[in-house]
Amino acid sequence: MKKERLDVVYVLVFDQHTEKILVVENLNSWSLPGGKREEGESLIDATIREAKEETGLEVEVAELINVNEQIAEKHILFFTFRGYIIGGKQENNDLKIKQIKWLTIAETEQLMPWYPNIKSLLEKSAGYLLERE
Repeated sequence: MKKERLDVVYVLVFDQHTEKILVVENLNSWSLPGGKREEGESLIDATIREAKEETGLEVEVAELINVNEQIAEKHILFFTFRGYIIGGKQENNDLKIKQIKWLTIAETEQLMPWYPNIKSLLEKSAGYLLERE
């Protein structure tokens, strides 16, 4: 039986001055800003759109830093990119987001156990190439 395939993107924004990470509280859990890639949308474009929708902030997407895969009722690939704030104003206009916060690395790891070593994500990157026609 063929499973529905979904791509989900996240952006890890780290403020070096405060050493805090931008996170959002969804209806059921905490996460990095992100969400589902829409049909015909690149992973990078989806990351930029989702960050803006959930936080009001404009981000520049940098390196791919993590890929997770889940095969259950659906086949989901989770892509996490490093990102930097380049504009916008932090505000919550998304009904699915309870709040936006800046948390320490330890607080983030505690609330998001699927990222057990945030520090390593801040130091690594993976190859990613987007080809457009």
